[in-house]
Amino acid sequence: MIVQSAASPSKEPPLSPARLQRAQGTGCIGVAHSEGRTRLKTFFQEGCAKIRLPRAHRDALEAVIINTSGGLTGGDRLDWHAEAGADARLSLTTQACERIYRSAGGDADVSTRLVIGENAHIDWLPQETILFERSRLKRSLTVELAAGATFTGVEAVLLGREAMGEKARTARLRDNWRIFREGRLIHAEATRLTGAGHERDGLSLLAGNNAFATLLAIAPNADARLEPLRRLLPAGAQADASAIGERLVLRLAAPSGLALRRVLAPAIAYLSGAGALPRLWTI
Repeated sequence: MIVQSAASPSKEPPLSPARLQRAQGTGCIGVAHSEGRTRLKTFFQEGCAKIRLPRAHRDALEAVIINTSGGLTGGDRLDWHAEAGADARLSLTTQACERIYRSAGGDADVSTRLVIGENAHIDWLPQETILFERSRLKRSLTVELAAGATFTGVEAVLLGREAMGEKARTARLRDNWRIFREGRLIHAEATRLTGAGHERDGLSLLAGNNAFATLLAIAPNADARLEPLRRLLPAGAQADASAIGERLVLRLAAPSGLALRRVLAPAIAYLSGAGALPRLWTI
């Protein structure tokens, strides 16, 4: 005989929404000039942010920043900080292209702050960022220059993977640059991609191109370097440069990442403090 209890059956509590694991990382490096060369002064890494220091037979200390999570998506965050003391030389690049994957909600957030002491130089030369469909990236670059300090920086963006036939038309990007000289703002710009058709197809914007980049050099001889830089640009390239005061800016677009790099690489080599591409750009 089966006896049923008159008590009401117990109810399990409702399941709480799943909390997705997010990538978080912080990397900091500081260098100083001592005994005729640039030497490591401070070093910190946490989470998925790693820094490696390959041997380089150059005046500048070369640092490679790495995101060990393999890519970023909504809710992930990376913070990079680098400081070059007076007369020091530092070159920063990435191990490979950074990938921004489809977001389930929110932006991937990447923040970079560079502090450059008197008569020092930093090259900020990350490899291209690849935006996938429905990816969302919020990125900022802040550079603080002391008297006599110089800087070269690049950010290049690929919209999808060319070999896969991707266009990443739903990708979203917010990119802000702020450059200061002794506390005074000398350069500011913002890039926005919202997924609107006119941004990708408008003749005054991307004009159907799937890759674009900005290369910026801050140096007292910007005017003198403008024409040599323009002569490096291949005929027919969708690129041009301008110089105002100590700022030299090159903007370019291309149908593919390979086409973009063919134009961008010689320009970086010309404007970088080392006078050459980081080795990882050529591997």
